[in-house]
Amino acid sequence: MNIVSVVRFLASVAWMAAAVLIALAVGRSAQRKPARRLWKTGLGLLLAAAFLTTLAAGLVFIPPEMRGVVISAVAPQGYRQEPLAPGLHWIVPYAETVELYPTSKQTYTMSAKTEEGQIYGDDSIEARTKDGQRIFMDASVIYSVDPAHVVEVHLTWQGRYTDDLVRPLVRGIIRDAVSQFRVDEVVSTKRFELRDMIYEELRDRLAENGLILHDFVLRDINFTPEYAQAVEEKQIAEQRAQQARFLVEQKKQEAEQLRQMAQGEADAQIIRAKGEAEARIIQAQAEAEALQLIAQVLRENPDLLTYEYIQKLAPGIRVMLVPSDNPYLLPLPDVTAEEGSAAPTPTPSPTPPPEAGGE
Repeated sequence: MNIVSVVRFLASVAWMAAAVLIALAVGRSAQRKPARRLWKTGLGLLLAAAFLTTLAAGLVFIPPEMRGVVISAVAPQGYRQEPLAPGLHWIVPYAETVELYPTSKQTYTMSAKTEEGQIYGDDSIEARTKDGQRIFMDASVIYSVDPAHVVEVHLTWQGRYTDDLVRPLVRGIIRDAVSQFRVDEVVSTKRFELRDMIYEELRDRLAENGLILHDFVLRDINFTPEYAQAVEEKQIAEQRAQQARFLVEQKKQEAEQLRQMAQGEADAQIIRAKGEAEARIIQAQAEAEALQLIAQVLRENPDLLTYEYIQKLAPGIRVMLVPSDNPYLLPLPDVTAEEGSAAPTPTPSPTPPPEAGGE
């Protein structure tokens, strides 16, 4: 409760008390009883009540979120050119009055939902796109009265700036902006561009009328049932096409995977074949070199072959006959000779005599 309210309350109490006392004084006077003191007290309260009422009429308290426009009967223009700032002020009683205007942020919403906006029922904004499609938009405008232009707002719009300025201005600017875009751009690629275009135009137009635009919210965009159904069918078709492309791509990947596996198997077989071939070549080269070495050793040691041959014989063989064209018997070691005794040296047999002729 501010001081102005206190003064008005005291003035009301004084008026009531004065009325009661005067009524009592009248009653006592009618009964021919002394009422002089009641009359004096009642008149004093009347004067006090009149003074307090006049004081209350001259005091004005402006809240922090408000500005006051003084309508004056004594000013040449009929109003004070400067608005009253927040705080306690004095005006000419009964000759001046104050109109309060809020400078805090206000929100005006237009929505298709019944109880969401300032107007009950469907208050969405119908607009037509560049390609002739109807759309319905829900929007909110956050604005405030410019404290420096409160007097101009009062002179131009009084308290009608919300219904007579903000609402029609927003709806008209939205319709003009939507008409520059196709319907697919409004709902997808150009939505933010559309919002910025509306914001900039609305900001400038409100500023010309003493209002400050703080934000513009594009809440929702709806279509006619026919277009919504067409969009849904198109999206379903695109999803099916995308799924078909995905399946084709999957089959391609599977085929490519099988091809790579077959290619890998073929490469592995080729590598194995090359490895086996190189192994055979290396083995053949090693065998050839080994044979060359053997041949060289045999050329240098002719008896080595006979020695190796003897080493391969069974240990129980004592004598071995050779063909008749062999000039001698191969000497064999005595494998039964006792350890430490010398084995008899076999006498090589000369070439066998020719067979005797018949008698």
